[in-house]
Amino acid sequence: MGRAEEMHGWTVKLSTGSVLAVVTVFSMIPGAVFSDLRDTRGLEAQQLAPGSTHLHRRLKRGWIWKQLFVPEEDPTPRVIGQLKSDSDRGESSIKYILSGEGAGDVFEIDEFTGEIRTLKKLDREEKAFYVLQAQAINRWSNEPEEPESEFIIKVQDINDNVPQFQNEPYISSIPEMSSTGTTVAQVTATDADDPMFGNNAKLIYSILQGEPYFSVEPKTGIIVTSWPNMDREAREQYLVVVQVKDMLGLSGGYSSTTTVTVSLTDVNDNGPMFQHHLYTFAILENAPIGTTVGRIMAEDGDVGINAKMSYSLEEDLEESSTFTIKTDPVTQEGVIILSKPLDYETKRRFVMAAEAVNDHVDTRFLALDEFRDRTTLKIVVEDVDEPPVFLSPFYEWKVPENAAVGTVVGSVSARDSDTTNSPMRYSIDKRSDFTKAFKVDPNNGTLTVARTLDRETTDWHNLSVEAKEMTQNHLSSSVVVFIKVLDINDNVPRLARDYQPYICEGTQAGEVIQLLSAVDLDEPTEGHHFYFSMVPEKHINPNFTIRDNQDNTASIVARRSTFTWKDQTQYLLPVVVTDSGSPVLSSTTTLTVRVCSCQPAGHCPSGGVEALALSMGVSLQTLLGILVCLVSLAVLSVLMLVLRRHRRKQQEGMEVEVKELELPETVSQKVLYYGEAGVGGLDLDSCQPVVPLRPHPRRRERRLRREAVRASIRMSLRESHLIGPEDEVFRQFILDRLAEADQDPYAPPFDCLRTYAYEGSGSPTGSLSSLDSSSLELGHNQPVCNPRPSLVRLTPWYGGPEADTIF
Repeated sequence: MGRAEEMHGWTVKLSTGSVLAVVTVFSMIPGAVFSDLRDTRGLEAQQLAPGSTHLHRRLKRGWIWKQLFVPEEDPTPRVIGQLKSDSDRGESSIKYILSGEGAGDVFEIDEFTGEIRTLKKLDREEKAFYVLQAQAINRWSNEPEEPESEFIIKVQDINDNVPQFQNEPYISSIPEMSSTGTTVAQVTATDADDPMFGNNAKLIYSILQGEPYFSVEPKTGIIVTSWPNMDREAREQYLVVVQVKDMLGLSGGYSSTTTVTVSLTDVNDNGPMFQHHLYTFAILENAPIGTTVGRIMAEDGDVGINAKMSYSLEEDLEESSTFTIKTDPVTQEGVIILSKPLDYETKRRFVMAAEAVNDHVDTRFLALDEFRDRTTLKIVVEDVDEPPVFLSPFYEWKVPENAAVGTVVGSVSARDSDTTNSPMRYSIDKRSDFTKAFKVDPNNGTLTVARTLDRETTDWHNLSVEAKEMTQNHLSSSVVVFIKVLDINDNVPRLARDYQPYICEGTQAGEVIQLLSAVDLDEPTEGHHFYFSMVPEKHINPNFTIRDNQDNTASIVARRSTFTWKDQTQYLLPVVVTDSGSPVLSSTTTLTVRVCSCQPAGHCPSGGVEALALSMGVSLQTLLGILVCLVSLAVLSVLMLVLRRHRRKQQEGMEVEVKELELPETVSQKVLYYGEAGVGGLDLDSCQPVVPLRPHPRRRERRLRREAVRASIRMSLRESHLIGPEDEVFRQFILDRLAEADQDPYAPPFDCLRTYAYEGSGSPTGSLSSLDSSSLELGHNQPVCNPRPSLVRLTPWYGGPEADTIF
């Protein structure tokens, strides 16, 4: 039989400072734990009893340590407990290991003794408990002696937090005149301490400031009124200071305060009240309607809608109709306004009663009559020197247009409304009577005709008559006078327009050829009625008659049907127009009736090409064709004339180019052309035409006169058969021309009679150009090596006829 194996268990030792906490915890540990321990030891005794033949091994212990306690905010590191295995014999063979929340940082364990100690102070509000695991390992075999056990270290709370009010600031309002116990507001505070441990987080509310008007419920923090009928007009705002304490208000606890702002809202508990029983105002008698006379104000202690009021004047007084009163919506003042004109001479003082009434009444606080008040108004009218006043706002008269100068049209009258009754004078505003057709008596205001009137020119006259006082102020006023000029029959009737009647060939007797109407500048009251007739003659007009249509129109009717343009082109027809006025007036107009070869539609052209064609007896198409031919001939003649003149100018230009010797400023210089035939069958007439060269850029200072040069050349040519090229005159002429050409850098040689593209080389005759003529020897004998005949340069000097030379 082997020896029974010993069972090992955990043993926890607490520090002296934790005895109270451990006792409390032990009271909370179920009895089953201790019974489990006793049962286990009993089981071991049974297993080791003598005579037992079997050994039983326990697989797992029932003991598990639950939690340890450590006070918060303890800055001193201390041992809070000890873990120890039953197999620990004090030989340091067991190694204790601690793991979990805070292991190594907040808590540490002695690996030899199993003592657990704190490393720093703890804050319960930051972390209330820690869950850790403990393990016992054999130091030599590194095998666990006990299974890993989990336990809790709980931070024990202390009163280290001040209660804090939430949702600050507190602002509340209640109606004034509220009854006692009316809820004002509720304040709420919280404490971060543990509410389950002692009284650290149990709060009590109290009022430090605000009594006796307000009180607070200690546990809920509800603030209520404790004073009845608080008046907003006496005090509108209250500051209530509420204190909260933890630990049920016991000493040693923490506290904090908050302020609740309580405002009283207005109710209509005040009526309007005038500060004076009589208000006096003054106003000028000439003040316009709508003038503000003054303002009155009824005081009301309330505000907002409760202070709104309406003003009124007593309706049973006569004076109240002259003035009105309305309420200013901004200032709640009563504004007195003038509604009728004033007259100092008629009434100088107004006395009336004014009343102010609240718009919104509340009979819970005041009687109905207390929401109104009355006062008396006295308005004094002040005298003003006023201008004259006409008896009528305007005047309207009528006068016939044939009224004689001096005829009385009417009379205006004005009076001085002041008590002085000053005299005045009348006059017509010149700006209203440009024609000066009327005048007014300055003393009595009588208007008379000053000039002859003409209704047809001006039928209405609008005058402005002024009345001015003769006092020092010279006040004046004016009135409008309308004068209508009545019509009389003084204008003769006339035809409405300038009629140009015509009758077509082939018109039948009885046909209407023209409709006539008349106009009259007069305007009779019964309207116009015109009568048309012909001038009475001894014989009846055989051609036309006039038929009155009795509607202010008349028709010209043909009496016969044999009108032709060849017999007579026109007829004269006098027409008499008579009106129905008094006296009767008439006028005679002679119409010219043309005979016309009308077109098929009956249209007779009154002028232009069409009328001309008809007068000539040809059709319009024929006349237009003739006109087109004439215009074409005229255009061709003009073109031929222009072309002929152009050709003539060209011919004259060619002659001038050939004849002129010296180049003018605006014309290109020309050269001489010699028409003599060449020797040996060469014809010089085939020389290309002379072309103008570009003009000289500047005017020559010395210019020979054209006729003098021509005469000199002719003389030289006539005498050339006598003197020859060796003559001094000829030689000098050639040298002068050569010098001018050499000294002009802007012009090419001007003696180019023929243009050669290539002259060749080695000619025994030499070049005909004058470019190298400065070194040329002028002589009669030229050496000729070529059997061909030599060219003659200047034929005329060798005896040629003078007529063959062209300039």
